[in-house]
Amino acid sequence: MAHPRMSLAAVLVQAVVLVQAVLYRSCEALWCNCTTPRCQKTVSWCETDGACMTSTFSDGSHEQRIRACIARDSLEPPGQPFYCLGAEGFLNTHCCYTDYCNSIDLKTPSVTSTSERGGGYGPGGSWGLVELAAVIAGPLLLLCLLLSVGVFLYHHQQRVYNSRQRLQAEDPSCEHLYMAKDSSLQDLLYDLSTSGSGSGLPLFVQRTVARTIVLQEVIGKGRYGEVWRGRWRGGDVAVKIFSSREERSWFREAEIYQTVMLRHENILGFVAADNKDNGTWTQLWLVSDYHEYGSLFDYLNRYSVTTEGMIKLALSAANGLAHLHMEILGTQGKPGIAHRDLKSKNILVRKNCTCAIADLGLAVRHDSATDTIDIAPNQRAGTKRYMAPEVLDETINMRHFESFKCADIYALGLIYWEIARRCNSGGIHEEYQLPYDDLVPSDPTIDDMRRVVCEQKLRPNIPNWWQSDETLRVMGKIMRECWYANGAARLTALRIKKTLSQLSIQEDVKVC
Repeated sequence: MAHPRMSLAAVLVQAVVLVQAVLYRSCEALWCNCTTPRCQKTVSWCETDGACMTSTFSDGSHEQRIRACIARDSLEPPGQPFYCLGAEGFLNTHCCYTDYCNSIDLKTPSVTSTSERGGGYGPGGSWGLVELAAVIAGPLLLLCLLLSVGVFLYHHQQRVYNSRQRLQAEDPSCEHLYMAKDSSLQDLLYDLSTSGSGSGLPLFVQRTVARTIVLQEVIGKGRYGEVWRGRWRGGDVAVKIFSSREERSWFREAEIYQTVMLRHENILGFVAADNKDNGTWTQLWLVSDYHEYGSLFDYLNRYSVTTEGMIKLALSAANGLAHLHMEILGTQGKPGIAHRDLKSKNILVRKNCTCAIADLGLAVRHDSATDTIDIAPNQRAGTKRYMAPEVLDETINMRHFESFKCADIYALGLIYWEIARRCNSGGIHEEYQLPYDDLVPSDPTIDDMRRVVCEQKLRPNIPNWWQSDETLRVMGKIMRECWYANGAARLTALRIKKTLSQLSIQEDVKVC
């Protein structure tokens, strides 16, 4: 409205201008009170497509009020802004978005400070660009982080689910093996071995067996978890319980054990794999045959062996390793498998005093059609004390399957040395000792073993008195040929098996 002291002509001019503005302004235009010098020369209002602004401040002696239009381009962001960019430099500002809304009189701030510059999220705020960016970016970053975590968890669950589905895939050729009420475990395993599959019990049988086992006592512990003796239908079974963080190892070992045509008298008999939820955590079970003598390590610590007993242990171990290494061609064929963690603690002694190779969690399979090796996804290495020279100095060819078989042979030679030391020949036998026990600490490092095996080229000591016993002399010769620094020069498991078979015939040893 016109100033009271204005002349009549000025009032008329202002009225004409006002009418023109009303007639021609766009529907989105906003009218605001205006006290800037440009407005005062003509009218006391202005038109904008942005916001109306009012500011009240003190210049030291007088209170100053400014009313003005802020263009849309000066709003950050345009529309309903966090910040009136055109009001920068003014204190105690207020922006609004209706006609003449800036006619209000703001109170003059008593203290000039950053907080009095209209800070906040309202249209009257005067936050800087850095603060504005922080306000916007913070929630966006949090949202992105939550989405990333959600996607990761989803894919992890999918991988676990897919792994379990692959593990639990049933063999349709075994559908006739539904479990009768009076079936024993040995009956089921016998039916399985004659069915042509040889890859483990069908899923429904595995679950029925695993979920009706009654655990009795802990018989062993390792880095993966615990081993229990369990009872099922009057018979004993061994239950290897993996901790939840060892799920990959559990799946891998169960997968290897269920390889077609792997079942063999000198390889630990696999019964079932199942995951059981006890309400607090998930237990990962691997059920196998139970052998009361325990591992070869335990057996040799408790007992010395006769010459016949030594041959039975050595021949059966070679027999199991030869079957593991051997590829069987055909529709129901078996791939070549290398153990990669062969040691006396991973070989069990059966009731008839023969060996059964166990613990296949680190094993690798060879696909001869594509010449590829499926190396286990877990990062756990084998046992340092039994590592071959090429493994210790990292010169092993990981793309060549024969390299893994040669490393197994080196470890088998060390196991034979452990057995032969306990052989009672002519009333003489030695106390049990681990390989290299007199040369390295009880828990050797890779560097300890590399220094002894690769740099000093030392091997376990073979006593001179073994030369006076024909059987021990042959065993000593086999060991030396298993320990060559050049893996390609070592004996094969099949060659060892044939040599020991001839020795057993000479000694009239019955290996049952």
